[in-house]
Amino acid sequence: MKKIAATILCGLALAACTNNQQTENVQSNTNPDNQQKQQKVEEVSGRVNFGAQHALVTTPQPCVMIATWDKNHTPDVMMAAWAGQLDYNQIVISLSEHKTTDNLRKTGAFTVSFADERTVAESDYFGTVSGHDVANKVAKVGFTVTPSPNVDAPIVNEYPLTLECRVVSFENGMLIGEVVNQSADESILTDGKIDLAKLKPIVFDASGVSYRAIGEEVGKAWGDGKKFIEE
Repeated sequence: MKKIAATILCGLALAACTNNQQTENVQSNTNPDNQQKQQKVEEVSGRVNFGAQHALVTTPQPCVMIATWDKNHTPDVMMAAWAGQLDYNQIVISLSEHKTTDNLRKTGAFTVSFADERTVAESDYFGTVSGHDVANKVAKVGFTVTPSPNVDAPIVNEYPLTLECRVVSFENGMLIGEVVNQSADESILTDGKIDLAKLKPIVFDASGVSYRAIGEEVGKAWGDGKKFIEE
């Protein structure tokens, strides 16, 4: 279940962080030169076809909160909406240039937490305002941090689940991190396991440009499908 929880929380395919930044990314990928290179797409019969220019809906997209130290050892946090689990203990995040990427190159480490229903406004702020413009975004929203004992990065205390990560590589905008430890507040555990019903993480809805809560449990992994094996 620990692997399942990490997979659900980290699973997706991500890139930058704010809605404006995502719009800029879409626009940069849809300039006339790129459009000329795109193959003509035939419409799928019986469905509404949006083409390649509609906001890509890969769901769910967890609101990943990346925390780093800057050169003055001030904590900085940004939201990323495109991230995924690359291996059992590795995550991948697609990032354009941010203060966070500057920090990553200096420290070689970061932590990943997950925005939840309790921290929607603060998390959205972290994804809207650049650390280049606000000296201490963490203090601005009244959050606090604790230095990670395992990597050179801060743990944001108000996020109850945190992955402590070491940079494996950061090339061509793709950040790969090795998870050396994951820690959780007891308030989100049930029988010693991470309970998403208690964590209440939110996901980013690219189509609606909104945040949505993860819903109730609807089935058992590696269980419900067995009925087709047994038939």
